[in-house]
Amino acid sequence: MTSVIKVNLPQQSYEIAIAPGSLDRLGEQMSSLKLGKKVLLVSNPTIFKHYGERATASLTAAGFEVASSILPAGERYKNLNSIQKLYDTALENRLERSSTIVALGGGVIGDMAGFAAATWLRGINVVQVPTTLLAMVDSAIGGKTGVNHPQGKNLIGAFYQPRLVLIDPDVLKTLPVREFRAGMAEVIKYGVIWDAELFVQMEASKHLNQLRYIKPELIDAILTRSCQAKADVVSKDEKEAGLRAILNYGHTIGHAVESLTGYRVVNHGEAVGIGMVAAGQIAVELRMWQKEDTERQNALIQKAGLLTQLPSGVDIEAIVKALQLDKKVKAGKVRFVLPTQIGVVTVTDEVPADTIRQVLQGM
Repeated sequence: MTSVIKVNLPQQSYEIAIAPGSLDRLGEQMSSLKLGKKVLLVSNPTIFKHYGERATASLTAAGFEVASSILPAGERYKNLNSIQKLYDTALENRLERSSTIVALGGGVIGDMAGFAAATWLRGINVVQVPTTLLAMVDSAIGGKTGVNHPQGKNLIGAFYQPRLVLIDPDVLKTLPVREFRAGMAEVIKYGVIWDAELFVQMEASKHLNQLRYIKPELIDAILTRSCQAKADVVSKDEKEAGLRAILNYGHTIGHAVESLTGYRVVNHGEAVGIGMVAAGQIAVELRMWQKEDTERQNALIQKAGLLTQLPSGVDIEAIVKALQLDKKVKAGKVRFVLPTQIGVVTVTDEVPADTIRQVLQGM
C-alpha cells in the first residue's frame, strides 16, 4: 500500500506519504523538495536506537550532512529547556535558513522539533517522520507545534507546517502496546467527528487494542482515512478560526486530566479517551446526542483497551478550574466539541459548569 494525501494550503501545501519501508527512502523523498544540505535529526533515545541509523544512512546517501539531537522521552520534557538544547545544537552545526529539522519520533518529538524549526532563524524547514500511531494520524499533520507551560499543555507554540510527512507503517511493529492504544483514541475521534464509515469499520473488527490482532486492511484504512480527515479539516481551516476546533473533541477535559496528573499517570491518548467519554455524556445530558450513540462510542474506546473513568484522586473542582486555562477559552467561556450523531459534531460554549460536574462525578 502506497498512499499520497495532499494537504492543500494557501501558503505551503505538502504531502503525507504513507508507504511500508519508506523510512529507507527518506533522503530520496527530501531531495525532491530542493532543501539545503544541512539536516538536524531530532529523536528520543528509544526511537533513535530502533531507527536512527536507518534514517541517517538514507539522508547521508542522498547527500545531506546530518547532525542529531536526542531529547529525553516523555510529555514532561516537552518544555523550553528541551527547545534550548535544540537551539544549541542548531547553532553548533551552523544550521541555515535552507536547513531542515527532521522529527523522528512521536508527538512530543514532533511538536518540539516543529517549534524549534518555526523559531530558529525565524523559520527553517521541518520534515515529520512520525513513529507512533498517534503522531501518524494526528500530531504530525497540520502544523501545530509547541511545548507545555507548567500551568497547562501546549500554551507556548506556533502554527508551522512541515514540508513533508513521511509515514512508514512498518515502524509500528516496535511500538509498545500502551502507545498503540493511545493512538487508537485519536482514530476513534475521527470516526466520531468526521468519518462514520471508519467508525463502522472499527465496530466490525473483533480487536482494536493490539496491532497484531488487527487485519492489515483495517490498519491501512485507519492510517489513510485518519490522515485524510485531518488533511481535509486543516485544508479548510489552517489556524483554527472555526472548523478545525472539531479536532479537539475529547481534548478539553483530556488536557485538564493530563495536566492535573503531572503527565505521569495517563498518556495523551488515554486522556483523550476519558475526555471523549465525558464529552459524549455531556452531549447526552444536553439532549444533543442519543444515549445509544454514546454507548457505541464508549464500546469502541473500551475495545481499544482505553480508560473510560477518571484516574483516582483527580479532584473534579480542579478539573473545572483547569478548563478555564484551556487555549480555546473565549471571553471566559469554555468551548466544547460535542457530537450530534456519529460522524458529526458541533462546537458550543453553552455547557453549564454544573453539567460538567455532574458528568465527571459519574465517572
